[in-house]
Amino acid sequence: MSSEKLKIGEESKPRFEFRTFGQNFDIQWKRMARLSAQVPEDVWERQSDEIYIISRTNDVNNTKIRNGKMDIKTFVQTVEGLEQWNPLMKGSFPMKTDLIVNEVFPAFQVEMPGFDKDQYTLDEFLRIIRIHPDLAAVRVNKLRYGYMVNGTICEYAIVLINGARVVTMSSESTEIADIIKTVEQTGLAGMENINYLQAIKRVIGMIDKPLANETF
Repeated sequence: MSSEKLKIGEESKPRFEFRTFGQNFDIQWKRMARLSAQVPEDVWERQSDEIYIISRTNDVNNTKIRNGKMDIKTFVQTVEGLEQWNPLMKGSFPMKTDLIVNEVFPAFQVEMPGFDKDQYTLDEFLRIIRIHPDLAAVRVNKLRYGYMVNGTICEYAIVLINGARVVTMSSESTEIADIIKTVEQTGLAGMENINYLQAIKRVIGMIDKPLANETF
């Protein structure tokens, strides 16, 4: 069976991903850019402001909010060191309390707070998050550069996590062998696979662990 041809920005069957975070990947970024096939102009450079909801007790559900919309993905499995994540729920603000109680807060795996309204705006929801002892609303700005290497969707991004600058590189595909080949060819082999949840927790001090590359 032939592998699925991925297109940046389009949905596909669940993908596997390698991602790592550090302070400097200039050499690896240059190799990725040189190895890349041509990609659409709209993914050459993209910038976004997002809010990640981080929980002390949860490492399997990734929750982010962008443009007033919530997206939760859940961890499925690790195969050959690569992670697979699937969509869990999507929602918009103002959000019905039933959805918050039945789908959003269970994903955080923390004690449920009290709710006294039928729906909540984004600001009202974030106020609840900020006073919860096990949750944090973390502002994340991303400047992303898109590539395509060995048929895998690749990225180099400059990321500000509550203002702290880090960089990240990734390769994702439905084909594990293509990701492994890309990781080796770009010089990322041996780097720790770190997803956004783990990177943010390390930067804000929720986890006492360094990033994969801390060369300044």
